[in-house]
Formats: sequence, structure tokens, C-alpha cells
Amino acid sequence: MNALWPSLLAPSRHGRDDLCAVSAQGVRVRLADGRELLCGSSGLWNTALGYGNEHIADAIARAVRDASYLSVFRYENGYARRAAEALVELSGGDHFSRVLFSTSGGAANDLAMKLARQLHALRGEPRRTLVVGLRTGYHGLTFGGFALSGDDMGQRMYGVDQRLVRHIGPNAVDELHALFARQGGQIAAVVVEPVLGNGAVPLDEGFLAELLRLREEHGFLLVADEVATGFARTGPYFASSRWPRQPDLLILSKGLTNGTCAAAAVLVARGVDAVFTDADAVFVHAETQAGTPMTCAAILATLEEMRRLDAEALSRRLSARLDTALASLGDRLPRLTVTGGVGCFRYLGFTAPDGGPLTAEDVTGLVAAVREAGAIVHPGPQGVQLIPALTYTDEDLDELLDCVVRGAEAFFATLAAPAGGGR
Repeated sequence: MNALWPSLLAPSRHGRDDLCAVSAQGVRVRLADGRELLCGSSGLWNTALGYGNEHIADAIARAVRDASYLSVFRYENGYARRAAEALVELSGGDHFSRVLFSTSGGAANDLAMKLARQLHALRGEPRRTLVVGLRTGYHGLTFGGFALSGDDMGQRMYGVDQRLVRHIGPNAVDELHALFARQGGQIAAVVVEPVLGNGAVPLDEGFLAELLRLREEHGFLLVADEVATGFARTGPYFASSRWPRQPDLLILSKGLTNGTCAAAAVLVARGVDAVFTDADAVFVHAETQAGTPMTCAAILATLEEMRRLDAEALSRRLSARLDTALASLGDRLPRLTVTGGVGCFRYLGFTAPDGGPLTAEDVTGLVAAVREAGAIVHPGPQGVQLIPALTYTDEDLDELLDCVVRGAEAFFATLAAPAGGGR
């Protein structure tokens, strides 16, 4: 019997060798059944520079031998100091001043919500406890992040407390205005992904402009969850760097260590830092494995490699290739109804043969068909998401899209309505 209980897989699919990876190199993943597949999801948005980067691996190995384990739990360590300084420098150094380390995007979202509520308490506004997220937004599956995630994924069944969380539609300016008219004085923070992870939906300029205006009027913290969009996934190192004004907190994970370690970071704006510093207030959040030498060495080495390879230039090149390739993909896929996303974060949406939407079961089948054709892609709402590594060659991208086409053709052939009608 297989002892592993994998995440987000039904028990009927546990123990399958075609779903068990045993090694990875470059942009290829080898499975236990002997097949080698092209990775079209960068792991889970993680491996922006591909698998098996030797510089990052060597840095991790040196840190493990040199320090084994050191924490930022009531202490500091030199690795964490250097990694924090490097992240502040990467952000430009004039807006963000401090870094809190965490171990995952979900835990970092929990951290950000706690920080926002304590900041307002320190400012003498203890009623500011509400946190606002976007419907269809995704912020992890820890209890705090799960409460903030916008899709219905069983929050009520799991007893997730959402009493202090509100949701509005992405880019829904009218809903934004209505919420602040009702409860603006109670809102501690608004947490948004610059590009929503579920469906690759970018925030539009009008919505951002109103969000920034309301921040000035009401004084809430604006949190950019860049777990998925950070590290040149959409072009610049941080997608929010293109906003007219910067967020108060910036959450990073996934590409932070090129997927090698359980790591996350929250960059804190100078004004937020000052409130805690002036009050000499202790922020009660700590994680055993946050900011360890191994994870911080991985962060430093990843940043070095991104600079050496010019990650932003790689992203721009691959994004331009995706623009061209996806523009003509509909000619090859008649069921393709929408292409979305930006940079190297894309979404393909399909309709069923009867013209209706794909079900969750259909999407699972589509992902499996693309995998059978030779590539790993990530499920999305009524379609799939393409998240290629920045190091993709033109040949890799052509192969990925060919696998998507062949997989989709095979899948939709199985859904074709029989002569008597119906799916």
C-alpha cells in the first residue's frame, strides 16, 4: 500500500506511477512509469529558471554544512540578514525597508493579515479588523489564507472563520465603492494578486486607480500577493512595480528560491515599519523553518542567477513568443474560446461540444490528456494554465503548444456528442 497521501488528489488516484515524479532537470520531469514530460507549469510557478540549477544547489549545500539550522525566532542569523537586504535592494530600496520571512504563500498571507490588524491597533483604530479579498483570488489553504481565498473550496465544511473577511469581484469598481461606503472605517487591509492565480486575470488600470485612491482616503493597507507573479513571471521582477503607487506589503514565495525550499517573504513599506518601530511593538508571528540558512542561501543564489541570466529579458522574450503563438492557436483548437493572462502566465479557456462550460471533471480529463500527449499543465477554470519556465527555448514552447493541441483534440474527441445527441 502506498503510504503517501498526496495533496488534492482523490484516493482513487493515489499510488499511480504516472503521477509520481522521480527526478527533474531543465524543463523536463521524469515519472516513475519511465516517461519524461515537458513541464509547462514551472512546478507550481516555482522553477522560473528550470530544475536542477547547480549554483542554487551548491549554495544550499554550503549553508547546510556551514550552519545546519539557525532561526529568526527571538534571534537573527547572518544568512537571513543578507537575504533581507538583497530583497529590499531588488525592490529599489526606497519604498520597502524591512523583510519578514515565512515558509509558504498561505502562511505569509496569514502573517500579512495579522500585521495589518496590529498596525491599526497601534494607531488607535482597533475596530479596523476586516480584510478584503477578491472572488476567484487564491491565497493558500492555511486557515487565514483559506478564509481570504475567493473560491468556494469547502471553507464552511472545514470550519474556516470568514467573519472578518469580505470579498468583491475582480475589477468590480462598483462593488469596491459599495463596500467602502458601508464599512470603510472597519477595513484593515485589501489583499490582491496583480494577476489572479485562478484564471490569470490581470487587475485593470481603473480598478487599481480606485483602490489606490481609496487607500489614501481610508488608510487601509494595500497588500500585493505576488506569490505567483513575482520574479519576472509577468515581465518585471514584481508585477506591482508597474502600479502608479506601491503596496504597503508585498508577499513573495514560489520563485523566491526557484522552488528549492519552503520559503516566503513579506516586504514591509517604511511607513508600516515605522509604526512598529516607534511603539517598540513585538509582532507575534514566528515559524520554525522561516529564514533558516538553507532557505536564505537559496534566496541569495536565486537572485544572483536571475541577474546573471537577466530574468526580465528572458520573460519579455518568451512573453512575445507566447503572444504570437497564442494569437493563432484558435485556428488549431476550435473549442478554444479565450486566451488570457500576461507575460509568462497564461490561460486557455474552452467550451464543451454542446457549447456549455467544462465541468471540474472535464478539466481534470483535459489536463490528463495533455499529460498523455507529453506535457504537464496546470488546471484552470474551464481550461488550463500555461506557466513555462523563463528558460524555455523556442523549441520548448512549440513542443508545449503541440502537446496542448494534441491533448485537447484527443480529449474533446471523447466528449463529442453521439448521434443520438447529448454529451
